[in-house]
This record gives sequence, C-alpha cells and structure tokens, in this order.
Amino acid sequence: MFKPLITKFLQHITNQNNWSRPYLTTFSGKIVQFDFVLLKANLLILEDGSLSLAGETAVADATVHIPPSLALRLLAKDEAAKMFIKIDGDTHLATEFSKVLQNMRWDIEEDLSHVTGDIAAFKIGELSKKAFAEMKRQSINAAEMLSEFWQEEKPILAKKRHLEQFNADVDTLKSDVARLEKRFAKLNKKLAESVAK
Repeated sequence: MFKPLITKFLQHITNQNNWSRPYLTTFSGKIVQFDFVLLKANLLILEDGSLSLAGETAVADATVHIPPSLALRLLAKDEAAKMFIKIDGDTHLATEFSKVLQNMRWDIEEDLSHVTGDIAAFKIGELSKKAFAEMKRQSINAAEMLSEFWQEEKPILAKKRHLEQFNADVDTLKSDVARLEKRFAKLNKKLAESVAK
C-alpha cells in the first residue's frame, strides 16, 4: 500500500534534485539497503537515475547499517558519527549513494505553493524550519544530558580518558607479553642446548 507512495516521493525528490541523476545512473539496477535495526529499506536505482523502493526480498548489492543512536547523531550533523557506519557489500556503491542522498533536499515550499500559494508556503516553510531547528537542538541537549548521566551518575558508558588509559594499558601488556615470550624462547633454547651437551 505504501510502496507506490514512497516510490512516487523518491522519484519526486530526484526530480527536484536533477543534479543527482548523472551520479545515480552509473549505478542503475543496483539495490542499496539501509538497515536501521528496527526498519530496513531497499532502494533501487532506476535507469533514468531516479529511485524506487525495492521489495523486501530483493538482494542488496550494498547494505548500510545505521543503529538508531547513530541516526540521531547523523541528523545532528555529527561528522564523527559517519566513522561508525558499517557497510557490507559494494562499499563504493554505498559510499557514493550515501553522499548523493546527504546532499538531496526536499523543496517543501515549492510543493506547498501549489496548494496554498507562494506567501503561505514561504511562511509555513519558515515556521517548519524553525520548529525543526529547535527540535534538533533539544534532541542534541537530551542526548548530551543522557550521555553525561550514564557516565557520571549511572556509569554504563566509559569516559574518553578512561578508554584511552585502558588502550594504553593493553598496549603495555601486549609489549610485556612479547618480551616475556622472547625471554622464554631464549631460555628454552639455552635449556635445549644444555640438555644436548
């Protein structure tokens, strides 16, 4: 029921962002799956560079795994969050496709202007941008507050300095074990030589 509507919306977005078509046509016929843990979406790249929703049984050429917590960070434009995205399959396809999707914009005001007129569409657009910016700011504040709570009050998250210290201790232990193995090998060799005499 929703598949035709979503496909129409995806094609509308690619029509509004004509610059994306040359990038997408090089991957026509490929399927990219976005796995948000609770929800999976298979997007098919059509020959004309537009997008369609592929069936759930379709085999993906590339899969982009984005946990819900990471999705919030990506929405907040946290550049460091991109490093934690896991990609299976054709990484070139997934990377290029993700870049195109990140730069696509839905011109809501243009679509609203056909229904309400230009002035009302502009006002609604401005109001929705302000509401979205405030919602984004509140989400970032809530995420930071929860992170601090989980680090300080109910420590289930490790602080960065604790992780760095742990990693340094592991590296030191690894070096010590390597030295011990070398000493053990030397002792073993000496023992074997003394037994041979």
